[in-house]
Amino acid sequence: MSLPGRFITLEGGEAAGKSTQIARLAERLRRQGRSVLELREPGGTPLGEKIRHLLKHDPDGRGMSPETELLLMNASRAELVRQRILPALQSGQIVLCDRFYDSTVAYQGFGRGLDLAAVQSVIQLAVGGLRPDRTLWLDVAPEIARTRLAGRKAAQATSEPSDRFDEEQEAFFARVTQGFREAFHAEPDRWRHVDAGGSLECVEEAVWSAISDLF
Repeated sequence: MSLPGRFITLEGGEAAGKSTQIARLAERLRRQGRSVLELREPGGTPLGEKIRHLLKHDPDGRGMSPETELLLMNASRAELVRQRILPALQSGQIVLCDRFYDSTVAYQGFGRGLDLAAVQSVIQLAVGGLRPDRTLWLDVAPEIARTRLAGRKAAQATSEPSDRFDEEQEAFFARVTQGFREAFHAEPDRWRHVDAGGSLECVEEAVWSAISDLF
């Protein structure tokens, strides 16, 4: 699908720093005079944000089946694609998204163990022919991720509900990482690997280096 805008997605496990780096990248692009839309998954629309809360924070969402999780993720995604992403790309904007369908492959496919063909079929229904122009894998060592998650959980204790994905076991996150690794190797033209374990400034420069050729 060829559109006037650019679609860039940031992927990675929990505490990789995706939202922080999207904000920094968006500011950098705006300083260059570019029109930028920042989005996140699940979420990004009024309906999607309600689904996000159910998936991540609502007590009623705890214990949902992997199949339910897969379908809810892609219900939010279908709305986001049609209500926000496609209109922005058609108008020539740069769209930066914190996660997209590669996270579903990694989390629900590899992490939850769902059939990958079924996962891809649901994704296809949600996104149609839309593909990112560039996907960055923000990769962080498990010990760094654990430290960051501990800090995030401490902050959540006083500021917001806990995130059930943060509470998964290390074996789950190892499978998720394997999912990102296989996606990265399957489409090397689309993907770029970013070591996300350094300082914010170092990671920011690595992110810029990974996408600057698009402009």
